[in-house]
Amino acid sequence: MGPGGACWRGGGAGLRRWLSSRAPAPRICVVGSGPAGFYTAQHILKFLATGFLCSIPSCPAFPPAHHDLAQVDIYEKLPVPFGLVRFGVAPDHPEVKNVINTFTQTARSERCAYYGNVTVGRDVTVGELQQAYHAVVLSYGAEDNRVLGIPGENLCGVYSARAFVGWYNGLPENRGLKPDLSCETALILGHGNVALDVARILLSPLDFLRKTDITECSLAALACSKVKRVWLAGRRGPLQVAFTIKELREMINLPGTQPVLNPADFTGLENAVKDAPRPRKRLTELMIKTALEKPREKAAVPRQWGLKFQRSPQEVLPTADGTRVRGVRMALTRLEGLGDSAKAVPTGDVEELECGLVLSSIGYRSLPLEPAVPFDAQHGIIPNSLGRVRGVPGLYCSGWVKRGPVGVIITTMNDSFDTAQSVLEDLQGGVLDVTVSREGFGAVGSILRSRGIRPVSFSDWEKIDAAEVARGKAAGKPREKIVDPQEMLQLIGH
Repeated sequence: MGPGGACWRGGGAGLRRWLSSRAPAPRICVVGSGPAGFYTAQHILKFLATGFLCSIPSCPAFPPAHHDLAQVDIYEKLPVPFGLVRFGVAPDHPEVKNVINTFTQTARSERCAYYGNVTVGRDVTVGELQQAYHAVVLSYGAEDNRVLGIPGENLCGVYSARAFVGWYNGLPENRGLKPDLSCETALILGHGNVALDVARILLSPLDFLRKTDITECSLAALACSKVKRVWLAGRRGPLQVAFTIKELREMINLPGTQPVLNPADFTGLENAVKDAPRPRKRLTELMIKTALEKPREKAAVPRQWGLKFQRSPQEVLPTADGTRVRGVRMALTRLEGLGDSAKAVPTGDVEELECGLVLSSIGYRSLPLEPAVPFDAQHGIIPNSLGRVRGVPGLYCSGWVKRGPVGVIITTMNDSFDTAQSVLEDLQGGVLDVTVSREGFGAVGSILRSRGIRPVSFSDWEKIDAAEVARGKAAGKPREKIVDPQEMLQLIGH
C-alpha cells in the first residue's frame, strides 16, 4: 500500500496472476547492514509480508494469498550491524542513532535474517548469491576516502577524516590509528558536516565526551591532546559550504571555545543571499553574525576554531627531518560562477599555514566489490537505473554505492525505498523469475561452511550489544564498544 492508503502502484492482472499462483516464495538478499541495507530490506518486507494486498475495504479484491515464506537475508562483513549509524555518527549525537531501533525491529522479523562476519566478494561471490536468491541488492556503502593527490599527504600527522572518525567511533579497521595530537594547531581540509564533527570532537570538553559512547582509547588520547586551535579550510567561499546550520550552531556554542571568522570574508553576502533558499540564507546569516560578534576574553576561551575560505591545498610541508607535517601550502582561489556550481580557480598566490595535524575531509569513496560487478571508477558508483544494475538482471544497488557519498540518513532512506520499489516491480512484472525455487541461505550456508566461515546471527549481535551496554554502564556511558572483531567472536563462542 502506498501513501494515503492508495493501492501499491502497478497492480492489476499481472499482480493477481503472481499472487494467485503457487510460485515459490521470493528470496532476496541485501549486502551491507548500514542504513541503505536496512531501509531496502524494510521496504521490501513491508510489501512481501502482505503479498501486496490492499488493506482498505474499498480496494478491488485481490486473491487472499500472501508469501508467508518470503525472505530477506542481510549479509555484513563485520560481526556487528548498522554501518555508519554505529561507526560514522558522532558520539555526541545519540539521537541520530535512534534509527537502530527501527532496524532492530526489521532484523527480528520472521522473514528477515542477519548474517554478520561474511565478506561478500571473498567468503561468497556475488555470482553465488545470484544462484541462491531471486534478487541481490548491493548496499555496502563507501568504504574508502578520496585522496588529496598532493605531495606530502603520506607524512606522519596527516590522516583522512574517515579514518579519524572510525578511530573514535570504534571501527575495527581504524582501532590502531593512534593519531598524534601533540601539536597546538590542527587543519581540517573540507567544509562539510564530517569536518565539523571532527573539529568538535577535537575541541569538546572531556566531561561532554565521557558521557557518550566514544571509545575508551580515543577518550584517553583526547585527554592528553595539546590541540587548542582548529582551522577548517575549503576551496570555495561561504556560500558553498556543505555543512548544515545545526552542526554550525553546535560548534559556535561549544563551551570553552571561540569561533574566529573574518568579517571581510562575508562582505556583501547579506544581499547575495536575499533570494537564496531558506536553509542557505539562514546558514550564511549565522556565519555573518558570528563573524561580527565581539571576541570574548582569551582567558575564558582556551580553545579556538575558524573557517578559512578560497584556499586549496597544494603541498603538505615536512619538518626539517622530513618525517612529519609542519604545515600546508595553500593556493588562494577565486570563484567563477555562482552558488553551488561556482568553481575555485587558483589565483597564482599562495600562503603557508602552520599546523602539526592535518585531517582530510574531502569525501568518502565506494570501491568495486569484485570484477563481475560493473563499477564506474570515475564516479565511484555502480552504474544503475533506479537501482537496477546496468547489464546484470536481478542485481540491484542502493545507498552511497548507488548514488555517491552524499546526503544524510533521510536521503538514504528515500533512495533505498526507490531501489526496493524497483525490486518489487520486477517481481510483479515477471522480470525476476519466481517460478524457479531458490534456496537462499540454505545454499549460501553450505558454501560458507565449506570455506570455514561461521556467520554471526542477530541474536549473537544482541549478546555483543548487551556486553557493550554493561561495560558502558560500569563506566557511566551508554556503551563501551568492543573494537576487536576477535573479541566479539570469542564473546559469542565462535
